Amino acid sequence: MKVNGIERPLDVDGDTPVLWALRDVLGMTGTKFGCGMGLCGACTIHVDGAPTRACLTTVESVGKANVSTIESLAATRVGRALQKAWLDLDVVQCGYCQSGQLMSATALLSKNTTPSDEEIDAAMSGNVCRCGTYVRIRTGIKEAARALSGKAVA
Repeated sequence: MKVNGIERPLDVDGDTPVLWALRDVLGMTGTKFGCGMGLCGACTIHVDGAPTRACLTTVESVGKANVSTIESLAATRVGRALQKAWLDLDVVQCGYCQSGQLMSATALLSKNTTPSDEEIDAAMSGNVCRCGTYVRIRTGIKEAARALSGKAVA
């Protein structure tokens, strides 16, 4: 499986969820297990840039696509802007959901550096934060968007 741009050999059944291949086989524990049903977003990764639930996605279904994880976030301009905003604004409370939150936010800002509140809400709607930091998450996305575009964000 190609992970963060590097081919990684895996000796797992094709129906193994990518989440467990990442965590248990490759030792990449940044992607979190949340609900196991694709409902909470804690396990969000990118498959060829699209936010994807790793708990529901099988190794076989990924094929030759590139899987990007939270471990690769700092390698991108958007990822660095989001990480800086998260730190500057103290977005995180417990932090458990944040890798999934950041991966969904990265997918959004990679396509749209000036999202409206409605676009942010739509992109982030599948990510649950049990601590309720939704306002801080939206503010962090808007701050990163400002840094990326140099424009005021609504």
